[in-house]
Amino acid sequence: MPDAAVAPAPEMPQREVARAVAEQAAARLGPRLLPSAVPDDVAEFRNGAGNAVGSLDVRRGAPGSSVDFMLQSSLHCEVPNGAIDITSVLIFLNTATDAPHFLLELIQGSPTSIVVLLDLLPRKDLALHPDYLQKYYENTRMDEQRANIEELPQARPYRSPSLFVRSAFSPTAVLVTIDCGQGRDGALEEIVSGRLATVAKEVLRIWLDCCADSTTEMDDTERDFLLKRDQLVRSKSIEVDLTASLPRMFDPDVSSRVISEIRKAFGVQEP
Repeated sequence: MPDAAVAPAPEMPQREVARAVAEQAAARLGPRLLPSAVPDDVAEFRNGAGNAVGSLDVRRGAPGSSVDFMLQSSLHCEVPNGAIDITSVLIFLNTATDAPHFLLELIQGSPTSIVVLLDLLPRKDLALHPDYLQKYYENTRMDEQRANIEELPQARPYRSPSLFVRSAFSPTAVLVTIDCGQGRDGALEEIVSGRLATVAKEVLRIWLDCCADSTTEMDDTERDFLLKRDQLVRSKSIEVDLTASLPRMFDPDVSSRVISEIRKAFGVQEP
């Protein structure tokens, strides 16, 4: 069965949320995004055993835009005790601005629980740049969005096993596991389609209003430092997330070409 004929992963509430967020971003950014140029065998792919499917869409920023790229991906793998589903939307900016990137990642490992990572990823040291903290996190009242999720009785803090990953998030990031308890699939779907969807769209709106059109005056030293920091974060995210998970789900040739396409989008060379 060729990759181009891969059956899509089952519809899940978090996929609807990610799709709505990506569509909202694309509609607002409009001509600042180029059409997708992802090869067919990366746009949709599967493993040889037939128990894992994935999709990837990357849209680069148009010339003159502060958008570097928008990436939307999904991975779905059937395992003996259920399924693992990972859905992501990333919108990264280039060095025309030092405004934060947008990140949404939803990881479901059981029918009744989901891990949520939602943030405006800072591109400066917030302790050294209190004006940056105030502009993008205090004035935008981002902490209210975090509180809207964390106040759910089913929510508890999520901590990545990677200290580097933890250090990359802002103080207002939504980093939680929502666990509704055994047999309460419907309760999780209600939260994901309701409050989580609302908060994700609001965080994206804040990003679109305050970051997407931003430009920043920087000298060459500042711009070089920003580029180096961005590259380190991107390289580490590929190392921690993709090279760890994709080879466990997909055959080596499949995972290799998917990671290669993501490296291309991130502007990160092969190690």
